[in-house]
Amino acid sequence: MKINRIQHTFIVLLACVFAVVSCQKIMPKSPASNDVMDAPLEGLSPDQNKLFLEGADEFDEVYTRESGLGPIYVSSSCGSCHAGDNRGNLFTTLTRFGQSDTIGNTFMQMGGPQLQHHFITGYSGEQLPANATSSKLVAPIVAGSGFLELVPDQDLLNMADPNDVNADGISGRVNWTSIPEWVIPSSNAISNNGKYIGRFGKKASTYNIHQQTVQAFNQDMGITSTFIPHNPYNYAGGLQSSPTSDPEISDQSVNATVFYIQTLQTPFRRNADDASVQHGAALFNQIKCNSCHKETLHTQYSPIAALSQQEFSPYTDLLLHDMGAELDDHYTEGTAMTYEWRTAPLWGLGLATQAQGGKYALMHDGRAGSIEQAIEMHGGESLKSKNDYRSLSTSDKEALLKFLNSL
Repeated sequence: MKINRIQHTFIVLLACVFAVVSCQKIMPKSPASNDVMDAPLEGLSPDQNKLFLEGADEFDEVYTRESGLGPIYVSSSCGSCHAGDNRGNLFTTLTRFGQSDTIGNTFMQMGGPQLQHHFITGYSGEQLPANATSSKLVAPIVAGSGFLELVPDQDLLNMADPNDVNADGISGRVNWTSIPEWVIPSSNAISNNGKYIGRFGKKASTYNIHQQTVQAFNQDMGITSTFIPHNPYNYAGGLQSSPTSDPEISDQSVNATVFYIQTLQTPFRRNADDASVQHGAALFNQIKCNSCHKETLHTQYSPIAALSQQEFSPYTDLLLHDMGAELDDHYTEGTAMTYEWRTAPLWGLGLATQAQGGKYALMHDGRAGSIEQAIEMHGGESLKSKNDYRSLSTSDKEALLKFLNSL
């Protein structure tokens, strides 16, 4: 039977429809937008979206010896520690070392502050110096960092109460930290004897995303730049480094990576209208968890319109707090004491298991295997809130945990 053009076209279209339907049945569904963190903010311009994609490629770039990895390093890409721009896991922990006082890290000439235990052929990884104290750290969530960077310094100082003047048992304070000469403070930054307010890192010792990114390229991957032009020292192998005249990553690639991190979307809330979740939110405030985990913060002006003067909900105050003896790692950065830690943002908490092997690895070093275990490890300033949590009924505890899982 001879098939005319119309019949042939109809048969082809039918075959295509069948193929699409079949693929939809076989292929897994794409994750919902509120279950991912690696998408750009809404409202970016075409040029900004282009720069975002450039930064995304750099963030996921897997470095090799030929492209500059090492000679000593921790990981070979940004994405290996921040899968999907989420938290890290127990297999990608970092080790920071120094000492327990606040005079400044005296082990910088021995490879500090970060232990690079991996190495390329012909070299050897670092070993911890005999007298150094150290702390294992799980990589933090990346999504939403651009908002945290833009919280005005004055807002942080307004939330701080280092002497607990209001007698509520909470004495959060900022970490005044020295910044490298290549880090440019914002136009309205507040300084104190030449130091600036840190807000990134487990102890809030890093000033901004640019500093965090450049240091991560160098300390995590051994990648040199015009900002840090030398490879990390190799204490174990005796490698001494000198500035290179040929940086392994360009300023453009660094800036694209910074822009990518700045313009990632914030983690979305889920099930916010659920009655049990709302009850859990009320309990969260009732037992004063929100004294440190502030729900709402605001950004200052930014030339990136999508970030400028926005209200957002990270559930942190970005301040240092005494977390008690159980979480004292005898290691410090900046002016933070060994038992002080920056309030971790809680947004994205319910999605943490996606990047942590299907189970939680919470607190600064991942030692808590569940949200409830993390609550139980709180001490110091948060001891009363922990005890109030313990006093809740079983159903109220379930509601509170359901709320935390919705973040």
